[in-house]
Amino acid sequence: MEKNISKPLVEKVKYNSVALKKFENKLVSSRDSKEDEILFRYPTIYIVNDKYKHTKGVNNEYSVYVGETNDIKRRTNEHLLIDSKNEEFWREIKNSPNSEMFLIGHEHFNKSLTLDLENRLMHYMSGIEAVKSISNKRTNQQNKYYTSDELDIIFEKLWTELRDKKRDLFPSINVIKDSAIFKSSPFQKLTLEQFEAKDQIIAKIEENLNREKNGQLIWVTGEAGTGKTVLLSNLFYELYKSAAENSDNVILRNRTVSLLVNHDQQVKVYQQIASKLGMTDDNNPEMVTKPTHFILNHTPEEKIDVVLVDEAHLLWTQGKQSYRGKDQLDDLLNRARVVVAVFDPSQILTTEEYRSLDWIQKSKLNAISHNNYIKLENQMRIHGNKETVNWIRTLVDESKIKDIPKDDSFDLKIFKTPHDLLNAIKTKARDERNGISRLLATFDWKYVSGKKDENGNLWQVTIGDFSMPWNLQLPRPKKIKKLPWAEQPQTIDEIGSTFTIQGFDLNYAGVIIGPSVKYRNGKIIFDKTASKNKKATQKRNSKIDNSQEFLKNELNVLLTRGVNGLYIYAVDEELQNQLLKAQGE
Repeated sequence: MEKNISKPLVEKVKYNSVALKKFENKLVSSRDSKEDEILFRYPTIYIVNDKYKHTKGVNNEYSVYVGETNDIKRRTNEHLLIDSKNEEFWREIKNSPNSEMFLIGHEHFNKSLTLDLENRLMHYMSGIEAVKSISNKRTNQQNKYYTSDELDIIFEKLWTELRDKKRDLFPSINVIKDSAIFKSSPFQKLTLEQFEAKDQIIAKIEENLNREKNGQLIWVTGEAGTGKTVLLSNLFYELYKSAAENSDNVILRNRTVSLLVNHDQQVKVYQQIASKLGMTDDNNPEMVTKPTHFILNHTPEEKIDVVLVDEAHLLWTQGKQSYRGKDQLDDLLNRARVVVAVFDPSQILTTEEYRSLDWIQKSKLNAISHNNYIKLENQMRIHGNKETVNWIRTLVDESKIKDIPKDDSFDLKIFKTPHDLLNAIKTKARDERNGISRLLATFDWKYVSGKKDENGNLWQVTIGDFSMPWNLQLPRPKKIKKLPWAEQPQTIDEIGSTFTIQGFDLNYAGVIIGPSVKYRNGKIIFDKTASKNKKATQKRNSKIDNSQEFLKNELNVLLTRGVNGLYIYAVDEELQNQLLKAQGE
């Protein structure tokens, strides 16, 4: 039963000492002693905002600061009189005629609750497109405390009040939650498992740096959806803060930190996070980049202290393009004192990423022997029950199709035609309460990046009279090119692949299982002759054929993207019939 909790008090005032004093006097003169007490005697939260300094001809882009305090008058004077002398943000706020503050109070506020709300506000505001920079960058996640059960209720009521006062700065919660930046934000509240993993990693980093060891490898592993990216984002931000010149951490102070990911879509997200939080500047413009760029621009003689690698299973294990080495992980270990690698062998998709089972096992045992191995176990992406998660895992891992379980919290459905599948996904996508929904497919239809087909047309996924273009082909406005593929509005009319969706999630994922996946003699098999993914089907060094493993991993990635639902259509007739049978048809 939901508690009967009043909505927070939210007042908007110009951000200067005079305006704040006038507002307080107004409350006193109106004899509204309760409101005066809540806003000026209780702990409060405040959101300072102003037009973003780099905006050109746009009125709805903002710089913001989220804070909490036990004395709003004292804190305001500190910002305006002291901080403005040392920090550009407060100097601009002080001199701007348009800066304003939302002052937030509640009779249930205490220090722990305001810190938790401050952290959540920064998490949500980091995912707002109109917010271009956030100046208070501390993370204040709290554990259990007296009023912790009121956090969700008060936050929802607070957001409603803020939206009523400034809708372009405070969009709907559903829109924010669809943002890849929101999902990867360092302000995302960690689970106990993630929190303990982060502490363990930082302790190992400090130990290795203190002993002046080089080339130390820390493995972080876990299946798709276990929260590896959120952990890494939080860790990255924690290390960045600890490396500051004025940091209290004597081991990490003034250390160099870089984050790498070999995925075009994911690197965009990390770069946007770093930009919003002011992590990149003229002295460190490439704190977030791709592995090849990092390797070409750093030498083993001038080592980086800590390198974090997300999606480390995408690192190349052979030369390609401008990379002339043999193994990117080895090259990173030669250029860093500590490498933290997030690795999931079941997401290796191509020959250029291939690592033998023997290599994986030896690396795992070596990491375990040095207490450098961390595994996340808890499934956090798929909001289904245990039976639903097991159904997906059994299909992928054991090539068996069991009866689809009943699950009121996750919509798992087989569709009879690709048209029906598309219509269902578009219906979900039209309602913003459902979040982002997109079509995906196994790479079984030809696609060549940057080119048209032999008739000068877009590359299509074609099944009978059904036809839709592959991803990254439809025209897109320049202003949205930095957004991940799934967040771009025109992509509802495209079909995504592992190359655009790996590392991300969808609220509802519609998956077309192409002809490379078949059902024969009671089990799923993979037919490499039906795949158009040459990176998965070509032999490594013309000797080793790992296509079965890669095609299985491709299916694994696609079937684990959905948060609230997974919709499937299979091209292979026997597979489609078996899936429908599992659904009771």
